[in-house]
Amino acid sequence: QVRLVESGGGLVQAGGSLRLSCVVPRSILSINTMGWYRQAPGNQRELVADITSGRSTNYADSVKGRFTISRDRAKSTVYLQMNSLKPEDTAVYYCNVLSTLGYVYWGQGTQVTVSS
Repeated sequence: QVRLVESGGGLVQAGGSLRLSCVVPRSILSINTMGWYRQAPGNQRELVADITSGRSTNYADSVKGRFTISRDRAKSTVYLQMNSLKPEDTAVYYCNVLSTLGYVYWGQGTQVTVSS
């Protein structure tokens, strides 16, 4: 079973920064979009940011100007740099990959907790 491997979550004070990483197995071919979602307790999973194979990016309004998504093809890794973190950013963050064939892959999730 193909798995995405996330890392970088943790506990940080409001105003702080974290960088999430997601290693994407090279067995996943023809990637269309790589992204990050999050889910807070009692809420639905929501898109945080994604990046296409052409490096076009898309962000949720709530994180624009604070978060940056990027990808390193050589390392087969997608990153989410999170700055100026707020308590409302607290959630489990999931890496996501969508292939051009329509397959969807998820990571196991990494907890991000922002204290006030």
